[in-house]
Amino acid sequence: MTTIIDGKALGQKIRSNIAGEVTLLKEKLGRKPGLSVVLVGDDAASQVYVNMKEKACIEAGFNSSIYRLGSNTTTDELLNLIDDLNKNDNIDGILVQLPLPEQIDEKKVLYKIDPSKDVDGFHPVNVGLLNIGEDTLFPCTPYGVMKIFEEYNIELSGKNAVVIGRSNIVGKPMAALLLKANATVTICHSRTKDIPALCRNADIIVAAVGIPKFVTADFVKDGAVVIDVGINRLEGKLVGDVDYDGIFDKCSYITPVPGGVGPMTIAMLMYNTLKSFKVRNNLL
Repeated sequence: MTTIIDGKALGQKIRSNIAGEVTLLKEKLGRKPGLSVVLVGDDAASQVYVNMKEKACIEAGFNSSIYRLGSNTTTDELLNLIDDLNKNDNIDGILVQLPLPEQIDEKKVLYKIDPSKDVDGFHPVNVGLLNIGEDTLFPCTPYGVMKIFEEYNIELSGKNAVVIGRSNIVGKPMAALLLKANATVTICHSRTKDIPALCRNADIIVAAVGIPKFVTADFVKDGAVVIDVGINRLEGKLVGDVDYDGIFDKCSYITPVPGGVGPMTIAMLMYNTLKSFKVRNNLL
């Protein structure tokens, strides 16, 4: 029997626990965690994501500040803002919403963020710590997937895991986190030969390739765990990177789209901000 993973319920559970903890911390320290989100330009999807993050901050009891900058903002202007946020002791997390307008040097921007406030987990310091197996601020989406495994008691140690996609945001950190949990990890990408054959040997498949319904029934062995990170629009509907209906009966666990991994990303952003707050106040 296939278990549908309810990321929406788990994300809400994590966020509720955070809100309760924040209430106690405010009484003890007289301060709440602070998250600053920077949005450059008028990308419609980015505006939706930023609004969702702002709502989540309010629900968690955080101090939230949103900086909305014009689409003609320069790299230096953005770097100056980040420098100010780095120096602000009331800010525990800094998130620059991607993608950025083409005139902005994304690498310079991400590298400018104080690693201790890098709640996206994209700074090279945090990437390096993850890849040598140390605790740090992990990228939110793959970290959310790890929380799903934990909540549903899905064993990772010794399991064969295939990650489809090698982005810096999901694929690579997902592989590193699985390796940290003692899984045997294969990363597939656009140059990989015979991806279905590699997946058929997998106990766990994480699809993060950005192609609608890429993973079909011939990729999946009976009893596999299938995690769908993709969000695509197809014929007016949101679908994942997995052919959900086609593989459903073969899986032991599967995430739906929407309602699977997506809600976990914002939950883990709140988690990382609280973690940063605790570290900065010598509580961890």
